[in-house]
Amino acid sequence: MSLSVLSIPIFATTNPWVLFVRCDPVGQVITGLLGMFSLVAWTIMFGKHMELKALSRRNRLFEQRLREQKTLLDLPESYRNHNGIPYADLFADAIEAYWRAAAIGKEKGEDSLHARLEHAENALQRGLARQTLRYESSMIFLASIVSGAPFLGLLGTVWGVMEAFSSISVQQTASIQTLAPGVSAALLTTIAGLIVAIPSVFGYNILLARSRLLVTETENYASSLADRMELEMQM
Repeated sequence: MSLSVLSIPIFATTNPWVLFVRCDPVGQVITGLLGMFSLVAWTIMFGKHMELKALSRRNRLFEQRLREQKTLLDLPESYRNHNGIPYADLFADAIEAYWRAAAIGKEKGEDSLHARLEHAENALQRGLARQTLRYESSMIFLASIVSGAPFLGLLGTVWGVMEAFSSISVQQTASIQTLAPGVSAALLTTIAGLIVAIPSVFGYNILLARSRLLVTETENYASSLADRMELEMQM
């Protein structure tokens, strides 16, 4: 003999849809907003994971290409036209700053290897700041959802409990049978807030650690790029 799960009293009373219907309009709006926030959070987490994974792979491939080259300063312009690769952007910034400093120095008759290298290193620092922002983009939205979802759920619960007690005061009856439905419906917003926040906080921490790792790897790459340019200028 088969038995539906919802026919069991405990599951019937805790059916999320039944609790949602029991909520007042404010609770339903808050629960709907939390559902939208959950969709946004999962979209950001999956999208950011795929973006960081792709950037890491492209960085490794470009770095391997540079390692195969004997010189960096005279590479063709095709190596600088890879805007989707952070390492390529840094390389393009450094090389362009180097040759721009060389051209200005020759015009003024003050050309020096030190000035060229200094301009290239400054360009690398600016590029690092730009790439750091790129790695951490969209993370602020995920952090806001992590912080705000539980409080939004708590707001809905407090409002629902207040409404439940207000209805009891109007009916002039105070029993568990009259209070329980309103309170249980009000608690739905807190549950929804936690359901949104818990996966988001794990995803945020994982993505933050991954982005910081990429930032460190990019800083090491920029340092090695500057060292290699300096060695080539001294040859």
